[in-house]
Amino acid sequence: MFANLQKSFNKIGAKVIVKFADTEFLRGRRQRQVAPVRLNIITKSGEEIFEISVREDAHADLELSVLEVLAQDKHLLLLSRRLDGDGVAVQKDHFLCGRDERHLFVAAVEGVSTVAAAKDSLKPDELLHQETGLNEAKRNRRKTKAFRRQGEWFFIPVSLVVPAVLVRSHEPLVRGTGGKAHVARYAYRRGGESVMVCNRYPQGLTQVEHAALVASDPLAKSFAWRQMVRDATVFVKGSVRHADHATIVLAQWHRVLMNTEVQTETIAFLD
Repeated sequence: MFANLQKSFNKIGAKVIVKFADTEFLRGRRQRQVAPVRLNIITKSGEEIFEISVREDAHADLELSVLEVLAQDKHLLLLSRRLDGDGVAVQKDHFLCGRDERHLFVAAVEGVSTVAAAKDSLKPDELLHQETGLNEAKRNRRKTKAFRRQGEWFFIPVSLVVPAVLVRSHEPLVRGTGGKAHVARYAYRRGGESVMVCNRYPQGLTQVEHAALVASDPLAKSFAWRQMVRDATVFVKGSVRHADHATIVLAQWHRVLMNTEVQTETIAFLD
């Protein structure tokens, strides 16, 4: 069922293990694994390893295959297919696996058949328009005339004057699924909705939703909430730091865009 997976991952300098599980720990709580297959990155004896968790009742109908391996690029494209009794695929999930700067990563992508197409699918549309005519090598750089990239965030230079009173310092950038924050030295947010965020509610609750939760469950008041802004247009300048990536320095204001990674329960570790 999972033959030759390790050989493919060896080509990109990584190890992979497959385990069967009915339950999992998510944000400190045990619950049943919903997705037939779930990818994670774990650390054993100081080494990062890809972990594929297959739901026990789904493994007989599951097929895992590698569509493409780019050994020099240290990336591969993994396909998971759930088959019905006639061998027809009723569910497909695609995963881009590889190494980005210092650490392994995995990203859920739309139905593509090559590593290059998977990478392109993660870019916001407005960046793809600016890359027309560029070869693959130039399109995959972390720094171009059109943008800078750090992990899942893209930074696009803009001409902008921001009043000093509106500039925020040491501003965290966190996607709705949680994860380690990228911290910008200076930031300016425009628009968006004020929400209360904690580990149990990483996508945030509106003020009304937060008040209702605390009223119904007094213990929720101790969940280490912080106030953030959801769906704002964000601009940053200066250094942008993250524990897993090299620090970048932006001399002028840049608009912040998130990659278009598919938000799915098939990924346990996104950053």
